[in-house]
Amino acid sequence: MSSTESLPPLVEPAAELTKDEVARYSRHLIIPDLGVDGQKRLKNAKVLVIGAGGLGSPALLYLAAAGVGTLGIVEFDEVDASNLQRQIIHGESDIGRPKADSARDSILEINSGIDVRLHKIRLEPENAVELFAEYDLIVDGTDNFATRYLVNDAAVLAHKPYVWGSIYRFEGQVSVFWEDAPNGRGLNYRDLYPEAPPPGMVPSCAEGGVLGVLCASIGSVMVTEAIKLITGIGEPLLGRLMVYDALDMNYRTIKLRRDPERQPITELIDYEAFCGVVSEEGQAAAADSTVTARELKDLLDAGKEIELIDVREPVEWDIVHIEGAKLIPKDRILSGEALSELPQNRPIVLHCKTGVRSAEALAALKRAGFSDATHLQGGVIAWARQIDPSLPVY
Repeated sequence: MSSTESLPPLVEPAAELTKDEVARYSRHLIIPDLGVDGQKRLKNAKVLVIGAGGLGSPALLYLAAAGVGTLGIVEFDEVDASNLQRQIIHGESDIGRPKADSARDSILEINSGIDVRLHKIRLEPENAVELFAEYDLIVDGTDNFATRYLVNDAAVLAHKPYVWGSIYRFEGQVSVFWEDAPNGRGLNYRDLYPEAPPPGMVPSCAEGGVLGVLCASIGSVMVTEAIKLITGIGEPLLGRLMVYDALDMNYRTIKLRRDPERQPITELIDYEAFCGVVSEEGQAAAADSTVTARELKDLLDAGKEIELIDVREPVEWDIVHIEGAKLIPKDRILSGEALSELPQNRPIVLHCKTGVRSAEALAALKRAGFSDATHLQGGVIAWARQIDPSLPVY
């Protein structure tokens, strides 16, 4: 079997389609490759979607419209106004509601015949394998490395295939991982990323942004892959990574190979520690050199001479900044280029959006001998929420 042939169908067909289902899915039924048999497999399928956010939103809507009989949603977050730019399963009236509830309501409005199962939990090593065992296929729409490695390792231990996608700014990626795929074709996420990137190296969508409609492009490819796996049609992205560039408008696929150095996955680990959002050096630097928004306000009100340095990017500064701050993006500090612009004769307080990047910059300053530098806990967001609610948050 070549690496680009179809796989056997993942799901057995349901016993029958009702008269109403035949009418509803008629445009599927008249496609020769899919047909009645394929639609019955979709009806019998149980798919678990991790996250009802940027990728989960279009994925859930199209899985529901396609007639996937059981949809599980792992989601513990609430709908925020900043979600609406891309998370189209939620609306303005859902702001403040649990995303899981909002997603369920939208799904049932599209297709009331679907069994929607809500898992309002944080996916953890303690619950992931058991949860995955209840489903045929996992669709991973998460946005951080710790959860991606957890999903991967739990899928391996639960012997389940999963569709993975990721988005950032104008680019998206999709692949299919399945350690137990037939004919020795098994691959998992660790073949693509053997190790998590160093902390602070890869900005999240919250830090770097994402074009809203990119979620639809990538989410729809993920659902296409899910349908192909369930019904056994076409050539799935197992062993291939699809990369989409929205600005150049091109899709390209890259062949993936099994990493010969990879060790078998036998247990789940501490993924937060494995991926460390903030490096150990950043954590150590921040441990005794952190001020809260309230403490910073008190220092400024008391007339203390402080150099307030904003280490975010210029586009973020344009959205919101603290009055009196000076913008020096983090990379200029880490490279050493901006060190000469910093004062030696008064305390420096660094801040970013939430406190992650400023901790990394703080470690660089400590290394360079700025012993009384500190950083703002929670960043500009904490300042806007606790001190100056007139400022926008993003």
